[in-house]
Amino acid sequence: MLAAMWAVSFVASPALAQSGLRTEGDVASARGTYEAEVPVNGQGEAERNGAFARALSVVLGKMSGDRSVTSRPGVGQELRNAKNFVDSYDYRQDQGTSPSGAPTFRTTLVVRFDSDGVDGLAGALGLPVWPQPRPKPVVWIAINDGSGPRLVGLQQANAVRPLLNRAIERGYSLGLPGGSASEQALVGAIWRGDTGAVARASARYSPPMQLVGKLYRTANGWTADWNFVDSGKVLATWSSSDTDARRAMAAGADGAADALVKRYAKRGAAGPAGVYRVIVNGVRTTDDYLRLMGQLQKMSVVRRIAPVRASGDSLELDLELISGLSGFRRMLGDDSVLMGGEGEPPVYQLK
Repeated sequence: MLAAMWAVSFVASPALAQSGLRTEGDVASARGTYEAEVPVNGQGEAERNGAFARALSVVLGKMSGDRSVTSRPGVGQELRNAKNFVDSYDYRQDQGTSPSGAPTFRTTLVVRFDSDGVDGLAGALGLPVWPQPRPKPVVWIAINDGSGPRLVGLQQANAVRPLLNRAIERGYSLGLPGGSASEQALVGAIWRGDTGAVARASARYSPPMQLVGKLYRTANGWTADWNFVDSGKVLATWSSSDTDARRAMAAGADGAADALVKRYAKRGAAGPAGVYRVIVNGVRTTDDYLRLMGQLQKMSVVRRIAPVRASGDSLELDLELISGLSGFRRMLGDDSVLMGGEGEPPVYQLK
């Protein structure tokens, strides 16, 4: 009964309705690690290719757990080739309502990428990998819209949809407690930041991870205070404020993802960034040299090229790479002008 009363009072609350806390029909349909959806203004090729790049950045963010993945070396350059990694795509039309009550329509491109190709790209770029399967922490959140704090249980999932959706966008999922009377009594513990009491009450759920937060009105909008707990240990504490309650709430999923990545993500397997010596045979003419430089300059893993010495048709180079030589080899591709790569330093033959 208490949970039902809470659900009714929550949905009917004028304060929350005005804040935009309620969301409907906004659950992403692209939920897999290698899937993403992005809004588009049309179905033309140029618009689609731009959307492919945005979708690939979402997928790389899911894989690595890094919300700033597009600022990593080489990523921006590879996003321009996103269409080469697309397995399939579809368009979807979403209907909504404007503030004036008029119907609105939005076209969304749902993209599914080739997992092997994206894995190879992430490895070559030296991106960290957030391994699968990923945990599903339980989110214990109490909301005070001015009528007293109340716990959000499973029956009120739509009230925290921005938080749940943001977690999916970051590549993991959050669960909600059942909302029993005994769990509702934890509101006081949540409000005073007693993460130990919450962790004990959450012992019936798996895994032993909790995102504990309280969302409340402030003079400038909304503020949420968060703690992320793993096996009884607080890994991170942060606050998020915004005039829009949805954004203040969604920041909880970002903080939890950052804490999980910091603890569980693994370094890329392509090797460390650094300067590596390579030898290229078959460089006989100026055209050969230009073809070689063109190949190296278009490779996103190569940051700098420094010729060291030339002998006959052999050219030694120092390459500054954002990942190791294995990443360099992965990025050569079938259309590369180089073949080979054996030895130490590796020796390549110009085709």
